[in-house]
Amino acid sequence: QVQLVESGGGLVQPGGSLRLSCAASGSIFSINSMGWYRAVPGLGRELVAAMTSGEPTNYADSVKGRFTISRDNGKNTVYLQMTNLKPEDTAVYYCNAAIKTYGGSYHRSFWGQGTQVTVSS
Repeated sequence: QVQLVESGGGLVQPGGSLRLSCAASGSIFSINSMGWYRAVPGLGRELVAAMTSGEPTNYADSVKGRFTISRDNGKNTVYLQMTNLKPEDTAVYYCNAAIKTYGGSYHRSFWGQGTQVTVSS
């Protein structure tokens, strides 16, 4: 089995910064992509940033220049450095990864449990 465990959410004032982490563990043979999505009640889930092997890093237009995604492949961990946070960044942030497990034949999508980010004064 595979688990994605997120950390780093919380309450921050507008203009502040937070760093989210997501560590994948379990029966991992390979990871094709890792990224972050966010969900706001009534608005669904949207891509924030993602890193896919062999492809350019992808960012939502609303976070370009403020958020930076990075990966530590040795630790199977993805990070999201968020700066100049705005109230509209308030959401539950979910980690996502496309992982092939030992014995598996293709990469499957796995999700973390979500971490709340609240930007408010």
